[in-house]
Amino acid sequence: MNERAASRRRRGLIENAQAYLFLVPAIVFLGLFKILPALYAVYISLFRWDVVQGAFRGLDNYFDILWQNTTRSQAFWQSLSTTVTYALITVLVEMALALVVAYVLFQKLRGRGIYRTIYYLPYVTSTVAAATVFLWVFHPQYGIANQLLGVVGISGLKWFQEPDGVFQMLGNALGVAVPDWAAGPSLALVGVAIFTIWHFLGFQILIFLGGLGNIPVEYYEAARLDGASQLQLFRRITLPLLSPQIFFVFTIASIGVLRAFNEIFVLTNGGPLDTTRTVTQLLFKTFFQQGQIGLGSAMGVLLTIIILAFTLIQFRILGRRVEYG
Repeated sequence: MNERAASRRRRGLIENAQAYLFLVPAIVFLGLFKILPALYAVYISLFRWDVVQGAFRGLDNYFDILWQNTTRSQAFWQSLSTTVTYALITVLVEMALALVVAYVLFQKLRGRGIYRTIYYLPYVTSTVAAATVFLWVFHPQYGIANQLLGVVGISGLKWFQEPDGVFQMLGNALGVAVPDWAAGPSLALVGVAIFTIWHFLGFQILIFLGGLGNIPVEYYEAARLDGASQLQLFRRITLPLLSPQIFFVFTIASIGVLRAFNEIFVLTNGGPLDTTRTVTQLLFKTFFQQGQIGLGSAMGVLLTIIILAFTLIQFRILGRRVEYG
């Protein structure tokens, strides 16, 4: 018995060693290209670092960004406000549309496989290439978007070149004075949000379709026998049992929007008048264009902390309401 137990232990140790050996390439990759650069960014953020390393500043770079330097703190908080606005527009609309479209595509429709492919294609398209096409689609003079809107009497929209808020523009069209605090997001930011929704909608639809396929049909059949309507089926069965997918999509979409860069850089480059300059755009401007490497690294660390804190709050508040099984 002792020899058998010792042999079993040796076999277990060998299997564990083999398992860890398979993990080594992934650990090395993450260490070299994720963890070490992140730690080095924290190190750089503690110095006055322009082209070369300067004097040690401790947390002064962070203090300058948050409150001590009026110009930099004002730019940071404005960019953070723009980022939150962009996230609210994008994530909420994106998820609502994806849920509705997925629910429709889950029904027995002729050619639904083709529709699913069409909705998913934007997600596998290059962000830069798709954003470049969107610049032509929403071109003020030649774009098809303005041509279609011209049919219903809406013309002259500058889209990615328009710094005015959408509520302010609507008020001007109706002859109503709208105060600056209620001007709303700029039309340029709304245009960027439209692109983001279009680009990532297919991924969320796919996740919701997977969740819908895991809901037992017997639940719907029993509810129909009890006289439940289609709306009641959706509210009482579909939504609760889709809560894991909804929570996952909300978390992933929120993180993605908070760190979005490519689409904004291509469509507006932070303009016009900084109305689409999110934190990532301000970080890029500070780090690469102004050469303030220490301050740019500090902004990156702050953005990481914000995303981490927001994700932890999501898990703390929303994670408890998820129904598994």
